[in-house]
Amino acid sequence: MSRPATRAAVSPLTTEDAELLVTAARTAAEVAGVAVSVTVLDAGGHPLAFRRDDRAVLISGETSTRKAYTALQLNAPTAGLAEAVLPGGPFHTLPTALDRPLLFIAGGLPVRRDGHLIGAVGIGGGAPEQDHGFGEAALDALDRALA
Repeated sequence: MSRPATRAAVSPLTTEDAELLVTAARTAAEVAGVAVSVTVLDAGGHPLAFRRDDRAVLISGETSTRKAYTALQLNAPTAGLAEAVLPGGPFHTLPTALDRPLLFIAGGLPVRRDGHLIGAVGIGGGAPEQDHGFGEAALDALDRALA
């Protein structure tokens, strides 16, 4: 009798990982002279870390959280999803179909470990392309820390 193949467990996103993501995103934003909010969610969509620069626009706290949630739920960066919600797009009705609002603006990125989704990071406060770049910088910092 053969046993089914087992998969090694993937380490979940930790609060230490989340703080590293926040710090790296904020550092990248500071270098660019942009005040941001950063949200990190675990794989269940629960907040692990949040930080809003006191100079960031107030709405950036909400947008960073929604971007992270959207990236987590769709397992994709929000930067590549904006066209999908336009009329005729595959996700056109998705933003109004859920209880919790999604946000299809660049700045949300899934966090993966060993190819598995373990959370998401969202950045708000800069131009969408800037927020996406700050998120990429955060993911790069996490990858370097784990190497």
